[in-house]
Amino acid sequence: MQTTSSSGKEITRARFTEDRYLITLIFVTSLFMFWGIAITMGDVLNKHFQTVLSLTKTQSAFVQFAIFGAYGVMGIPAGLFMKRFGYKKGVLFGLSLFAGGSFLFVPAAAAASFPFFGVALFILGCGISTLETVAHPFVASLGDQRTSDMRINFAQAFNALGTIIGPWMGSYFLFGNHVEGSTDLTSVKMLYIAIGTVIATIAVLFSFVKVPELIDPHVAVANPDAANVDTHPEKGLFEHSHFKWAVVAQFFNVAAQAGTWAFFINYGHEKMGFTDAVASKWMILFFVLMLTGRFVGTFLMRFIAPPRLLAIFAACNIVMCLLISQSLGWPSFIALLMLNFFFSIMFPTIFSLGLKNLGAHTQQASSFISMGVVGGALFPFVMGAVAEHDVASAYYLPIICYLVIFLFGYKFYKVR
Repeated sequence: MQTTSSSGKEITRARFTEDRYLITLIFVTSLFMFWGIAITMGDVLNKHFQTVLSLTKTQSAFVQFAIFGAYGVMGIPAGLFMKRFGYKKGVLFGLSLFAGGSFLFVPAAAAASFPFFGVALFILGCGISTLETVAHPFVASLGDQRTSDMRINFAQAFNALGTIIGPWMGSYFLFGNHVEGSTDLTSVKMLYIAIGTVIATIAVLFSFVKVPELIDPHVAVANPDAANVDTHPEKGLFEHSHFKWAVVAQFFNVAAQAGTWAFFINYGHEKMGFTDAVASKWMILFFVLMLTGRFVGTFLMRFIAPPRLLAIFAACNIVMCLLISQSLGWPSFIALLMLNFFFSIMFPTIFSLGLKNLGAHTQQASSFISMGVVGGALFPFVMGAVAEHDVASAYYLPIICYLVIFLFGYKFYKVR
């Protein structure tokens, strides 16, 4: 599509994607939803294992540790695999691990062994870590680089949809027919057989998809802004300052996310007087707002540059955290809900900006940015220590995280 400037010069406007990439984009976008389901279903498993396997809260926390710990282990190997064999085989490898970990729930349930479940969760986590490492640069490459931020935010909207579906599915299948005092793990086994079957089917179908040729990052192109071409090929990956800042920003971003999600129900119970069940229902709206934010953010990026929008949303979340920490009743609780709306675009936008103009370094860079998820395994412990005394005061801490994200979006995203 072309428009004409005031000087009469034709300017090519970047499309969201091209027709030849559409089928591939649909398949890869669906992956974002599936790993969103898997991650948030872990929260339901955590509580279910406490009941059925008689675990303490500290012991059941290994569910999250196994899943998120896999990101720290698989980030670099997944990037190397992707660089060696390409995006399509990287997706198939991730789906194979995802399905394999799901099917391992069958012998784990038969043995009623929590360590066995831990192994299954870790392998599943390696699968979703691989998918996340591969899918972000894959989606970014399916079209003009000038619209890569929009494509990644659009795909991440389906990840937000998955975060809504995951807890609903887990609650329905694991808690719906659970008998008090029962130690039966049949529901867990059947649920993960279904998940493994769906993921294996997606892998088989995707193996038949012919991925169109992508732009080679090693060659020169007519418009370097449109393709992910390294404008400074003499630099090593860690000499690109925007990439290093993206890794830092992603670490703090996931740290803020994990802490905010971990203590949402506590805030509703302690500050609003809700029961845990009522607070859990409000959490559905919490995730719906994140989904809404991703669609709204993707639309706004047509008019506001992605880094500027990132900085604006980060500044809004600093204000939200200040309101939450004041314990003002409904105004503070509404601010807590809106925290997820403004958080919505941060993960995908940081990811996309960090991959700009890295050319042949793109796959390796994706590995390191994906490893930022490790921040989610550390920050909740810090917030938890403060929340033991006052859960509202704990929400002062994410301000540090959003300040780092604001600086990245305001200044340090620039490719130098």
